[in-house]
Amino acid sequence: MNIDILLGLQWGDEGKGKIVDALSPVYDIIARFQGGPNAGHSLEFNNVKHVLHLIPSGIFHPDKLNIIGNGVVIDPAVFKKEIEELGPPVSELTKRLIISTRANLILPTHRILDTAYELHKGNTKIGSTLKGIGPAYTDKAGRNGLRVGDILRKDFRELYNDHVKSHLTILKNYDFKFDLKEYEKGWFEGIEMLKKFRMVNTEYLVNELAGKGKRVLAEGAQGTMLDVDFGSYPFVTSSNTISAGACTGLGISPKLIGEIFGIFKAYCTRVGSGPFPTELYDETGTTLRNIGREFGSTTGRPRRCGWLDLPALKYSIMINGITRLFMTKADVMSGFRTVKICTSYKVDGKECLEIPFSNDSVIEPVYTEMTGWEEDISGIREFNKLPEALKIYTEFIEKQTGVPITLVSVGPDREETIFRN
Repeated sequence: MNIDILLGLQWGDEGKGKIVDALSPVYDIIARFQGGPNAGHSLEFNNVKHVLHLIPSGIFHPDKLNIIGNGVVIDPAVFKKEIEELGPPVSELTKRLIISTRANLILPTHRILDTAYELHKGNTKIGSTLKGIGPAYTDKAGRNGLRVGDILRKDFRELYNDHVKSHLTILKNYDFKFDLKEYEKGWFEGIEMLKKFRMVNTEYLVNELAGKGKRVLAEGAQGTMLDVDFGSYPFVTSSNTISAGACTGLGISPKLIGEIFGIFKAYCTRVGSGPFPTELYDETGTTLRNIGREFGSTTGRPRRCGWLDLPALKYSIMINGITRLFMTKADVMSGFRTVKICTSYKVDGKECLEIPFSNDSVIEPVYTEMTGWEEDISGIREFNKLPEALKIYTEFIEKQTGVPITLVSVGPDREETIFRN
């Protein structure tokens, strides 16, 4: 079982990029298995912040192989821009990154459709990133998608034009003005950039390497509570963000899965619309947002902030089969005299532990109040040296979930990480 999975347990933005980067030294391959440029994985080292959208977070390690799996949707324009901003020359990056021929392409008209659909929803907006993710996955499910492997076909431009024509027919139903050429800027240049990289049937490659004893880390995007099946539908993303998504997004058997790491913030955040039981509308929520720099890596939108939600966390642990928990942003909560954890809900006046099916349910969080910690913990590298109140906070979560917390992040830099046996 040489393949481990790392994914988010909340509404995304849990810090997956930083943790994948920190774990990369013990793996041979880092593979993205779903999502697209709606992801924003932040990494920070040597006082420089990097944000990745499509490329796996192991890319800064020269001796690691990075794979974009078949479950990912790729915008060539975003890919090209990201490659050029990484730093190392393209000739070097082509040795570190391989792309699945089966990954679907995001067309410029997918982005236009995304915007048209969102505007048409009026007051019931999903909170889309407007990156074309939903329409691209819709075409994939409808068997109408263009895939990376199609780039090498002689009639690729003809295929592209046919797809665009089909999308433009749909757009006639919407009162929405757009300039297709503006959206196409950089897209075909991105296609040429993609051609510089190895494009193979990565399901064979991943299985072959795992069979030879190479260690693989499957990197998820977004978070469990945004899963298209198990999240707060319809306020979700368009892919399976859960551990099962790694199997379909990389072409691997569940028998090959070893550890399943679940990342969560010491508090909760959410971007866009949808239910958020522990959301704080007061000064505490504003403080968490400002100290935690809670603004979307992809969209720049301010994130909604609230206390840790244990019913949601336990639900995510159950759905994914989490074996270890990683807690991030514990440093952000330094300075609060008291902190709260939601341990159950009152739904329509009745206490329960389950997440309601309906988003219309009136949810009142039931809190347990605990002593906070005042100390600056960013320089601490051993768990037993953390403030006693934070250790109690951590152990309370472990007891409630039944899963050990074996990593605590105390700052954004890759070095600001505590590994705990």
